[in-house]
Amino acid sequence: MIAMQYTFTLPADYDMGIIEKRIADNGHLMDGFAGLIFKTYLYARRDCSQIGSAENLYAPFYLWHDVQSMNRFISGAGFQGVARAFGWPPVRVYPVLAAHVSADVAAAVFAKREITDIAPFSDLAPSDQQTVSDTLIEVTAWDTTNWKKIHFTAGRNPPEGDGQHYRIGHISLSDAVMETD
Repeated sequence: MIAMQYTFTLPADYDMGIIEKRIADNGHLMDGFAGLIFKTYLYARRDCSQIGSAENLYAPFYLWHDVQSMNRFISGAGFQGVARAFGWPPVRVYPVLAAHVSADVAAAVFAKREITDIAPFSDLAPSDQQTVSDTLIEVTAWDTTNWKKIHFTAGRNPPEGDGQHYRIGHISLSDAVMETD
């Protein structure tokens, strides 16, 4: 599995209603995309006290079965359209260490992404993490170029703690959503 994310930082006075409408109008276009496990259409408002973001963001997070499916998306019309609308973003790609996607994933409303350093010479074996009962998505991946651990979670309630917090405007799923571990 491969996790992928790109982020558009939008101006402080940007009307985030435009992003919400774009997600509402176009989010369904990725539903059933071959090789996609999920795409969370994430956004954050700097003026929203509920999720506490320092910036206005549009930052979809994906989980792919394989690199061929991811490449088909990146080279296709959907990614080209968003790049034309908001700019050419760096696409971050992470090998996945562990993933859990609940059968009830469509109920997720909030998400959080934490990025932490991996200390030199650390034990790199995946550690067993305890999933919180509200967690409907949990992905642990790593960036071995910069030695960072990426921990992405999504659930029904606003997340707590450090990390970038988001709202989920839509979740696109593969045709067969299954619990994965």
